[in-house]
Formats: sequence, C-alpha cells, structure tokens
Amino acid sequence: MSPPESKNMFTAFFSNPTVGRILGVFLLVVVLYTLMIGIEENARTVENHQNLARRIGEWGILTLGVGFVIITGGIDLSIGSVVCLSAVSFGILLENGANPYVATLVVLTGAGLIGLFHGYLVTKLNLQPFVVTLCGLFIYRGMAQFLTLIDFKKWMDPNLAAGTRILRDSSRDVGVGGRTDLTSFFWLQKGEWLGIPTPMWLFGILALLAAIFLHASVYGRYLFALGYNEQAARYAGVNTNRFKVIAYFLCSLLAGFGGILFLMKINSASPSNAGNWFELYAITGAVLGGTSLRGGEGTVIGIILGAAILPLLKTLVIFAGIPSDMEFSAIGLALLLGTLADELLRRRSEAARKGA
Repeated sequence: MSPPESKNMFTAFFSNPTVGRILGVFLLVVVLYTLMIGIEENARTVENHQNLARRIGEWGILTLGVGFVIITGGIDLSIGSVVCLSAVSFGILLENGANPYVATLVVLTGAGLIGLFHGYLVTKLNLQPFVVTLCGLFIYRGMAQFLTLIDFKKWMDPNLAAGTRILRDSSRDVGVGGRTDLTSFFWLQKGEWLGIPTPMWLFGILALLAAIFLHASVYGRYLFALGYNEQAARYAGVNTNRFKVIAYFLCSLLAGFGGILFLMKINSASPSNAGNWFELYAITGAVLGGTSLRGGEGTVIGIILGAAILPLLKTLVIFAGIPSDMEFSAIGLALLLGTLADELLRRRSEAARKGA
C-alpha cells in the first residue's frame, strides 16, 4: 500500500463520527481520572478504586439497558422507579421467608413484564415513549410505597380475624429480614474477584453480551436500522414493533436486576428514595457515550466509557471538597455538553455526506 493510500485510510478512520465520539469520551474519562487521583492522596487508594469500580458496575448495568431503548429512538424515564419497585419487592419477599432464588425470578419476571407493557403501549397504541415511561416513573414508585403499607404476615395468617386491618398508617423501609442464608447474594454486590468488585464483573459480562447482540448479529443491525429510519426498516421487512418491545423489555429487566443489587448493597430500601435519579445517571451515561437521542447510533464501548464518567465526576466532586449540592449541576452540564457534541457531530457528518 502506498503512503498516500495509508494516509487517506488513517484520515478516514479518525474522521469517522463514531470513532470521534469514542475518542472524545475516552479523553474525557482520562482527564477526569487524572484530576481525581491528582487532587487527593486518598483517591489513589485501592479501596477508592474498588468503590469506584463498584459504582461504575451498578450504573453501567442500567446504562446498557437504556442504551438499547435510545438506539431505537425511544427513551425510558421509569428506570429509577423500576429499581425502587424491584428492590422493595425483593426485600418484602425475603422478609416473608421466600427462597432468594425464587424471589429473584419473581422480581426479574415482574421487571420484564413492565418492559413488555411499555413496549405494547408504544407500539400497539402508538403512545409517546416519553409519556409512557414518565407515567411509569410515578406509578411504580407509588406501587412500591403501597406494598410497604401491607402487613403481609397478617394478610397470610389463616387465623386472621374478620375485619382486622392489614394496612399500616405509612410506608416503611424494607430489608433482608435478618436472613442469614444470603451469602451468595451478598457476594453479587459486596464480593470481589482478582480485586475487582462483582458488579464490575457483571457489567463486563453483560456488556460483552450486548456487544455481540448489537454489533455481531443481524438483530442488532435491525435495532440500529429501526432507530435510524423506522419507516425504511419496516419497508425492508424488519418487524419494528417486535424490536421496540425487545428493547424496552431488556431495559426494564436490567433495571430489575439493578434493584436487586441495590438492596444487597445497603440491606434496605426506602420506597420514597430508592433509585432516585438513576434514570438520569443511565441516560446521561448513554448520551455521553455517543448514543444519539435521535436513535440509530451508539456503541457498547461508548456506553462503557459513558457509564464511567458520572461515577468519576461524583468522586472528583467529593475529593475536591465541592458541595454535594453542585453534583446535579455538574451532571446537567455534562448532559448538555454531550447533547451539543452529538448535534455538532451529526451536522459535520451530514455536511461530509453532502460534500462527497
């Protein structure tokens, strides 16, 4: 290959919008990490790195889920409430003596059904994803609060006297119910292997599966085609409704898994604040990782890098002594910059196509 040809290939590679997004977010991760370890000696400890990896794993799982939905051109604002409902449901089942594996199956089934419900409303009734999942944000947290009002031990008592009240006066926190047979489940959240926390391993495995699905299978190409131009994909024979439903199903399923991890992390869940803002973290991570809000664009490697930004930013804020109240301003600014970058790259790509 002649030098000019090599130079042209090199230029074409780095002028690719997707490559540009990945390189940009990688550079941002490097800058944030460098600032973090340089600002405070305690930030360089093994313990801090493990805590950071655990947080990246937890939020990364949710970011992967919403990434599927955003690629189709949709959105899911109910993720935090699904996390809350799943954590509360899992805790209630454990408190009442359920087998942890059966409880896990029940919670994940419920979360998957939520995703199917979202997909049905979006595809069959043609409702806007924003409206559907915004309603879900309120509904599922309300359901979690209602579940904690019920005294299940009284309710399941065969000798319960008629007219006995089974509803409490107010919602409550739920926990693992003093269970001592949950070693394997605690390991899911608090364990580690080769010094790397389990949530990070889980995130890595799920990211690998997502990469195979999105980038190495025909179904992944269908998902991208749906987000890029739904009408064209339908004319090409793609069952667009089916793949939309699959995307919402996967998103809610991973949110349900995130709810289980949440309960295993702190051993209790409050229906009033469990999972608060998690949808914000997930959507921001996906967008910063190059997943276009218009749909049809995104990479798993970008989502991985995007999922690392907010945990790094949060840790940096802590060690820099910045008031925690500024955290949301930093997140909002990061999301705005990511959206601006997406718009500028889109315009540059369109200009390049017109000029070709």
